[in-house]
Amino acid sequence: MKLHLRAYLWYKLFNSLFFGLSVGSIFVLYTPLEPSIFSLGGIVLAVGMLVVAKFYEKMMHLLVFYRITFLVELIALGIVLSFLLFKYHYANALFIYASYQVTFMFGGYLVRMETLVLKKTALLSFADVLKQKGYLVGMVLSYGFYKVLEYYGITDKQTQVYALHVSLFLLQMVILYLVFKAFSKR
Repeated sequence: MKLHLRAYLWYKLFNSLFFGLSVGSIFVLYTPLEPSIFSLGGIVLAVGMLVVAKFYEKMMHLLVFYRITFLVELIALGIVLSFLLFKYHYANALFIYASYQVTFMFGGYLVRMETLVLKKTALLSFADVLKQKGYLVGMVLSYGFYKVLEYYGITDKQTQVYALHVSLFLLQMVILYLVFKAFSKR
């Protein structure tokens, strides 16, 4: 397996765009949850990150990096589909929150692997600039999207977030393709 730099950098850009677009929807998605859930989730996240860190030595391989990256993106797809397909209620909000926490458990590992794989400071800097640009563009597009919906009289927050998730679904399909392409054998 080989990392294809151009496809990987496109993946990083689109991945950050996804999170920039979705950041505002989190507050609506998590509305049914009580504050104690966030404390419990933080504890589980910290323990999960500790467990992942304990296995770094066995995980510092390109194939594992690919599999975990793909898994994290599949979970993101599951989150989007969950919101699109199931009713807006407590159980779904809890599933979405728990799924995000699982993806965050691998955050430190993914950043460390990216540093090892990209190696050169210039590449790391370029990748981080792309990530910030994607995140910023995503937040600007998200703001504009919500304002356009408001202009057309769509003011219900759940309806707005649902409409955004249709776009997030399409974007996540592109992201999964880019992950596959970035880590392909050719």
